[in-house]
Amino acid sequence: MSAHETHPPLHLDSFEAPRTPAAIAALSLATQYQSPTMVNHVVRSWLWAEAFAVIEGRHDVDHELLYVSAVLHDIGLAPEFDNVLRSYEEAGGHVAVALTRGAGWDAQRGTRALEVIVRHNWPSVDPAVDVEGYLLEIATGLDISGARPDALPEAFLREVLEAYPRLDLADEFGSGVVDQAARKPHTAARRLVEGGVVRKLEQNPLG
Repeated sequence: MSAHETHPPLHLDSFEAPRTPAAIAALSLATQYQSPTMVNHVVRSWLWAEAFAVIEGRHDVDHELLYVSAVLHDIGLAPEFDNVLRSYEEAGGHVAVALTRGAGWDAQRGTRALEVIVRHNWPSVDPAVDVEGYLLEIATGLDISGARPDALPEAFLREVLEAYPRLDLADEFGSGVVDQAARKPHTAARRLVEGGVVRKLEQNPLG
């Protein structure tokens, strides 16, 4: 029996975004400061992460933390939050710290959002150390680089892509990361560019 067959079929309505102050504020902030292309990307990343949790049988997930981190994971690319020295994922992580503190999270949980967002750009994350960071890393790996395209059911992939199309993701994200790598060559953006992220975006099997 395949991994897909051990779980109920996945559908878009299998996952409901948290209706907490932090989650609502995170999506509002992303929508205000990022393009529809990037908003679709971060929402898809959350959906892929939740789907990976289901097919891998991961039950120890903080779903609010995962949602907030997914929705804000690229907000450091927005000009308003672009840090002159720090990587875009670290800048975005600190946006999450500020937002969640205002929503009532304590310092430790806010720091977890920073960690998850920073770690999504690691080459790999150990789920035993950070399950939310692991899920966001593999989810963004799928959405950006096309990693593990057969891991999730084809029907679910297509349903999500129809609801949240990729639009200009290859051009917009690619140019953003290339710019970050040029201005901040000490950050993960340079590794992504040198690893062929522009080509991977263009050749992503998701379209």
